Amino acid sequence: MTNDLHLCAVAGAPGDPLLARVFPAPLRPSRTAFQRDRERIVEARAFRRLAGKTQVFTSRASDHFRSRLTHTIEVAQIARAAAATLGLNEDLAETLALVHDIGHPPFGHAGERALDTCLQRHGLRFDHNIHALRIVDHFEQRYAAHRGLNLTLGVREGIVKHSRDYMLADHPELAEFFLDQRPPLEAQLIDLADEIAYLTADLDDGVESGLLEIGHICENVSILSRCYKAVEKQHAGVEEKYLFYEALQLMQNILTDDLIRTTAENVQAIGAASLEDIRRHPSRLAVFSPGAEAERLQEKRYLYETLYTCAPLEREHDKAEEVVTALFEHWINDPEELPPSHFEEVEEEGLARVVADYIAGMTDSFILLQYADIKRALRR
Repeated sequence: MTNDLHLCAVAGAPGDPLLARVFPAPLRPSRTAFQRDRERIVEARAFRRLAGKTQVFTSRASDHFRSRLTHTIEVAQIARAAAATLGLNEDLAETLALVHDIGHPPFGHAGERALDTCLQRHGLRFDHNIHALRIVDHFEQRYAAHRGLNLTLGVREGIVKHSRDYMLADHPELAEFFLDQRPPLEAQLIDLADEIAYLTADLDDGVESGLLEIGHICENVSILSRCYKAVEKQHAGVEEKYLFYEALQLMQNILTDDLIRTTAENVQAIGAASLEDIRRHPSRLAVFSPGAEAERLQEKRYLYETLYTCAPLEREHDKAEEVVTALFEHWINDPEELPPSHFEEVEEEGLARVVADYIAGMTDSFILLQYADIKRALRR
């Protein structure tokens, strides 16, 4: 693998549009623009709250399961390694990985679905990428001169576009983010680094929870089976769970190497030599090979069928829907019960959006406290 692609074209030269900020900010010779963005994100309250938000299992079940924060750190490791090998901008890739889940509400995807359902009754939708942009542009208040973190255009574009494409006709408010073009490779890598991280972690947490069995995984997930047999051959007689840990590491390495190799081959195949070449290509170039993609889809289906929709987690999902829906309706019906800082936003943003914003920012433990308080008040 060569290390001479340098396709992001955001080395920090003055005037580069992806380094632009909405508000003027003094230069810092000791740090790049994206390093400064990384620090602003890590210091944000919304980033700290990821420690209290569900990935798959709630933190109430065990301290050993991944939270949104630990998952985010794992994604950042993969993204930075891939960017470094490809000769891309490591700081941009790491920063986008660290911010990629900052817009998720409590209770994981179950909480997001419940919040989206509530908003649809008011003609709105909840999109965690767009909500993440609202967090860094509006909700975080760290500076005296302006609201938001004042991140670079490159990071703000990546927040919006790392996992999906948006149509300008549907989202005119996102016009500044080159919606008719592909994002830089650093942003494209994040979605697949995310896939690699959670496919590995969810098997690990699934076995730790007792909901998945190693033998059953090996019977149904080809890539894990192949990895397990390889490490078993090297470490005969070692306890099953340690072979499983080694197999997970090998699987993660195989998927990461495949992503790097396939992305480099795709870039070279179209003769790309600049960010403009990446942007104008009709499809994303950061992808898995057909073989790895087939194995990724097989594992993802397995996780959906055996873990994400299993009875114990479905009960957690039902509880999440109950809590989110009840609180949403409570504040819709009695908006003066909102914190003053949120109530002040109602005139400009609309009540339903403000209520959703408030709920989305909560950790699992805080939203359960709010729910308990409201239930007690209703019993009086």
